[in-house]
Amino acid sequence: MLAVWVEQLLGFASGALKAIRQDERYPTLMAWARDEGPALVGGDLSLAQALAPELWSQTPLARLDFAAEPLARPGPNEPCWCDSGRKTKHCCGAVRLPGHVPPHLMWMLSLRDWKGDTLKAALASGRAPAQALLEAGLIAAESGQRGRAQQILESLFERADWLNLPEQAEPAFEILIDLYQERGFHRKREALLDAVLDRGPLFLRGVALERLCLMHLDNDDLDSAREAFVRAQQALPDSPTLAYIEAMLLLHEGHEQEAAERSRFWFRRLARQGDLDPDQLQFLADLAENPGATLADQLLSAEEDLAEPLVALQALLESLPVAPRLEIRRGDDDNLEYHTTAREDTLFAAWQKVFRARVESDAPMGFDEDPWQHAGEWLPALCAHPEWLDAPAVVQSLALALASRFGSLPWMAASLFEPLSSRLERWLEQVRAEGEGAFLWDSADNALLLRTGLALVVGMERGARARSRELAERLLTLDDQDSLGLRELVLDQLLREGRDRAALDVSERELDGDEEAPPLGLLMGRVLALYRLERRDEAAEALAVVIRHNPHAVAMLCADNPRPVGGGVDSVAEPGSRAEAWQYRTLMRDQWRATPGALDWLRVRLAE
Repeated sequence: MLAVWVEQLLGFASGALKAIRQDERYPTLMAWARDEGPALVGGDLSLAQALAPELWSQTPLARLDFAAEPLARPGPNEPCWCDSGRKTKHCCGAVRLPGHVPPHLMWMLSLRDWKGDTLKAALASGRAPAQALLEAGLIAAESGQRGRAQQILESLFERADWLNLPEQAEPAFEILIDLYQERGFHRKREALLDAVLDRGPLFLRGVALERLCLMHLDNDDLDSAREAFVRAQQALPDSPTLAYIEAMLLLHEGHEQEAAERSRFWFRRLARQGDLDPDQLQFLADLAENPGATLADQLLSAEEDLAEPLVALQALLESLPVAPRLEIRRGDDDNLEYHTTAREDTLFAAWQKVFRARVESDAPMGFDEDPWQHAGEWLPALCAHPEWLDAPAVVQSLALALASRFGSLPWMAASLFEPLSSRLERWLEQVRAEGEGAFLWDSADNALLLRTGLALVVGMERGARARSRELAERLLTLDDQDSLGLRELVLDQLLREGRDRAALDVSERELDGDEEAPPLGLLMGRVLALYRLERRDEAAEALAVVIRHNPHAVAMLCADNPRPVGGGVDSVAEPGSRAEAWQYRTLMRDQWRATPGALDWLRVRLAE
């Protein structure tokens, strides 16, 4: 019965609003209510006449700067407000509405309909109820009207009475953050996050902190993510969101055992407080038992239509048979070459029909279009045809696609990237079994295996650091020209593992070459390794080389809150530029800060 009333109410209110907008006069509405209104409420004239004045009294009117013109509710013996001429007790006063009429309904419908300058003026008036803004913004977002959704939801949060925001504001906040991200409004995104963290209600601050940490983690900026977490701990010491954030952060930092221990701490602490519902408690219990698997399951569940195919892909990769042999030959110059076979080409052609996206041959990692827009087709097809993974070209496409979506998430390494790495490692063993010889990027089909290796190194970099480094080192023994730029990654991983002498060896082997402009990461990695080994004079000399190469690097690394510099960590920065300095800070400042005295030592050197 309630559902019928809601449907009737929305239909009647939409018709009433259209009538009101003709001249914004009450008699026009009542004429419509008597003539056309009954058909929208089951033919009930009395109900139509009783409902119309209720809606009029809450309708914003452009002629009144979007204020309403509420009617005085008449007494039982006074003339009815529907203009019937009868007493109220014998007219609308005798009508009982079938259900509740939300007091913001006409505002919500008006925001849904207004366009252009009228919508802008209505929002600027500041009269729109928060619930109307919330609902109209969500409706616009769900219908794909991104600009309208942003405009309405901005008004909700700009004029928010923060302490009285409805709890349904949480999805609206997340949608607005997503809209800012998609449309490139990064400063607006940061300003909204800051406003929520400073003044927002508890339930929104938890979401904001989660999004802030995720943004930093997506950018591999572990130092900023750690700072955001510490801030969250100070502001919200008992928020269950912190358990989830800390587990993610520790896994990104490579501390799986500590992630499990801290998750157990959070479970015991929050369970004793008794404020959590059973689902939250179960999530914390699962997190304490196995943080990585729990976060992986949660991520897959959030993938909506792709959740089931992704779980099927995990099962497929877990049970893959041994990789078949490849055709490896020696070229005329005695280098090693991989050549695709007719069977592999046939398997790849069948895969490509559903995958569609093509690997860009001139780039280490990338496609000519987003492969995930067709994932609903290629994921089930691959699970139905596991033999496609006998073709390295298919493994290459899959590894690149998975790295583009899940490469920054350490908890996905075990189920997605490590099984593919086992397959690739077997193929690389076949290459090495052919004897000594270079395995060059430009020879034959070698790039298929090397590019696959790069994607898997990136995919395992956070969640399986040792294996990622070992695969990178294996690729370097085959491709001594380092076509993929893996030496810098190996150096970073050795520093994270505390293998400072090995890191120094890698940096010195590379820097002893003829390269005119070595990567900043190699130069700074050498400085950090020397500092940790307490060879301070040599570290100072190496730092002088860094400053000549990039005068911004040390100041950027030492600054507490520098302004981000264009492009993100995946773009190629010019040597010596602020962008190069920012990229290095983003990737490695957590290691400098974790090294006792290292940042203070840099600040002293900078001041000299």
